[in-house]
Amino acid sequence: METASSVHTRKDPSSGSRLRDPARSVLSEGSGEPVVLLHGVTGSSKMWRRVVPLLAARHRVLVPTALGHLGGAVPSQRPTRIEHVIDDAERTLDELGLERAHLAGNSMGGWVALELAGRGRALSVCALSPAGAWEPGERGHASKLLARTIVDARRGRLLLPLLAQFGWFRRWALRDNAVHGDQVAPSELMDLVDDLLGCEVAHDLLATDEQLRALTTSCPVTLAWSESDRLFPVAVNGARARALVPDARFLVLPDVGHVPMLDNPQLVADTILQTIELARTAPSATVGAREAL
Repeated sequence: METASSVHTRKDPSSGSRLRDPARSVLSEGSGEPVVLLHGVTGSSKMWRRVVPLLAARHRVLVPTALGHLGGAVPSQRPTRIEHVIDDAERTLDELGLERAHLAGNSMGGWVALELAGRGRALSVCALSPAGAWEPGERGHASKLLARTIVDARRGRLLLPLLAQFGWFRRWALRDNAVHGDQVAPSELMDLVDDLLGCEVAHDLLATDEQLRALTTSCPVTLAWSESDRLFPVAVNGARARALVPDARFLVLPDVGHVPMLDNPQLVADTILQTIELARTAPSATVGAREAL
């Protein structure tokens, strides 16, 4: 079993990515114990823009953009798989000099955070509606919704600056990700769409046959599921995640959609901070073994 002190940087050339310039692709704000925020598929570090200031008063907040996403490292292996995204995220921790950090992720980012915890890289994990908690074939519904969104975004991009000014349109456009999409700023919607269209690995990741594996970690883990998650319903995927990560604390976040940062950034920040506090009250916890995906 490896402890955090014996973790070494991986240099495997088959890991599926080329090294990036951390200063270009990782947003950083605040000081203190590090918190790394991981976004969902087709997103970027911008998805956390309203949460970062709420955490930066107490922590050094680092927000990378994932492999193959707009602003992230360029994949060298196609099709790109979640395994490659996880390896790239671990490389980012190495580049930043972080043996361990508090990890928080949404959807794909939650999946990545949980797998990094299994490799011994987490002080704590707050996984917000993490992806991967599905049986074979169950991911089809979510994949179809996301594929439809990509098609709609591509068709409507030219009209988007005008349409985005209307709250009813923002609510409709974000219906799969937010309960209160009308509260999202027009500029934020524009960024979400441009990130979506700029994600070169979207179809690869939507077609993956990978699943979240059963996981036991020694650090505190919170599974925080969105009450109104249309992509991964709490009664289906939330229940499976609880079975896969049985030691995790399980919460249902009220009145938010699949990307809860869009609906209630304060609730998301508070949930992350509560998980970090759990790590502080158990300082003697040992770090679990680093395992391959």
